[in-house]
Amino acid sequence: MERAVGTDEGVLAGIGSTPLIELRKVVPPGSARVLAKLEFANPTGSMKDRMALAAVTAAEARGDIGPGDTVVEYTAGTTGISLALVCAAKGYKLHVVFSDAFSDEKRRTMEALGATVEDVPSDHGKITEQLIKAMIARAGELSAQPGHWACDQLNNHDAITGYLALGEEIWQQSYGRVDAFVQFVGTAHSIHGTARGLRAHIPGACIIAAEPAESAVLSGGPTGSHRIEGTGIGFVPPLWEPAEVDGIERVTSDEAMAMSRRLALEEGIFAGTSSGGNVVAALRIAKGLGPEATVVTVMVDSGFRYLSTGLYGD
Repeated sequence: MERAVGTDEGVLAGIGSTPLIELRKVVPPGSARVLAKLEFANPTGSMKDRMALAAVTAAEARGDIGPGDTVVEYTAGTTGISLALVCAAKGYKLHVVFSDAFSDEKRRTMEALGATVEDVPSDHGKITEQLIKAMIARAGELSAQPGHWACDQLNNHDAITGYLALGEEIWQQSYGRVDAFVQFVGTAHSIHGTARGLRAHIPGACIIAAEPAESAVLSGGPTGSHRIEGTGIGFVPPLWEPAEVDGIERVTSDEAMAMSRRLALEEGIFAGTSSGGNVVAALRIAKGLGPEATVVTVMVDSGFRYLSTGLYGD
């Protein structure tokens, strides 16, 4: 399958072409078929490998980054891990702005891959607009130094192109049978890139965004704190395109976590909280579309990076 970015070798050649499987146990009778893209089959166990490679490769092509330079990023950890992989493979340094609001597994993984990780303290572990904006501000300070390049994921258009191949893969692996695609929104890159790749073949595909019910800013709700890492930044992402989606589902942190546990116990799919949230939203759409339709969603990352959190605690 043709890749969206370059002809990379080594570990970077393992990014993409992940499996697409059908959910069996959690889908009620009478609902549409629900397919899940197992993005934890990427090298770091996350879909973010796609955008990290696309962003760094494009920066190299423009001459924004060169040998010995340092990549700077604010992150809930998943993007940071993927950037750490790409930087290690390509020979760049990485300085990450992180927080205690996110799992310790993510911190350790970034450090293991060679990243420098510094924290912006949270309000008792809450993911809030204030925390995200403080992390962004600190990353801006760091990237102003000579030899430092700001990946700035929220404003990075190249990151969107990293997901075009995801839409292409879904189309190919489903044999063109996709009625709806459902995805939780963080930066909005994955839903837009995947939708564009998919709609190149299926113009009428329904695209549904999901967001934390506790901070449902995309659907006009107030900002708030939640426990779905990597999503719901508390304000509308700069590159969010509301005209490109057909609807928005609100999912609570408790619903997302409960579904993640069900996926592990009933489907054998060990994934993070946002993956559970994706399935909650996908099942709602599947119920409305009926048994002749097909809904696709994403298993964003592996459950192994959430073992120290409350997701799989008790």
